[in-house]
Amino acid sequence: MTAVQGLSVDITTPDGIADAYVSSPDDGAPHPGVLLYMDAFGLRPSLRAMADRLAARGYTVLAPNVLYRHGRAPVVELPDFIDPAQRPELFQQLLPMIHELTPDLVLRDADAYLAWLTAHERTADGPMGTTGYCMGARLALRTAAGFPELIAAAAGFHAGGLVTDGPDSPHLVVGNVTGELYFGHADADPSLPPEQIERFEQALSDAGIRHRCEVYPGAHHGFTQVDTAAYNEEASERHWRELESLLARNLTPTG
Repeated sequence: MTAVQGLSVDITTPDGIADAYVSSPDDGAPHPGVLLYMDAFGLRPSLRAMADRLAARGYTVLAPNVLYRHGRAPVVELPDFIDPAQRPELFQQLLPMIHELTPDLVLRDADAYLAWLTAHERTADGPMGTTGYCMGARLALRTAAGFPELIAAAAGFHAGGLVTDGPDSPHLVVGNVTGELYFGHADADPSLPPEQIERFEQALSDAGIRHRCEVYPGAHHGFTQVDTAAYNEEASERHWRELESLLARNLTPTG
């Protein structure tokens, strides 16, 4: 694959400075922009590696620390490898921060991220894409709905909480999406049970959105994250194929 150049950057938002990582092909040329949303564990070496892998396919990829209001990444101390026994303690620290990230804040931040990415010298003019993991899948969906004139493709993997009974449920915004969506769900995921998957896909169909939703058999929540016990190589490679195909159909990769 193409060699890439990755840099740590700071992005000014209405609420402060968001630290982020940007990666692009190391050729000095502009490439289509992709906003990559982290999972709950945040911006860390494995996420930077994911941004690099996608950048090597011909994209300029921005991965922000969406919990920047609570500090620079890593917002909480993380082990090199996250095993199931460590998850409860980590989520006890992370969940209050995640719950503070309201839909209004998500869109306010996304506006700043996309503005930075648009102005970046390595970003080509034209439509962009977004992808997200775990909670980041919800952020990618909200970004696609909030900026339909810019986001031509959005993906989410092992998402949780796509359908709730609240007035701000993520699935309620899909009518604003104009780009193509792809969601790869974990199998037997307690954060997205079958009835929620069915309601989510029905919402997409009712809205006439170009989309595909698939359950990855035997893949647990977090299957793309190589530094966790949930990592599933087969499912992760499938996710890469689907993501790259989605972006290639809707953007113009240059690498």
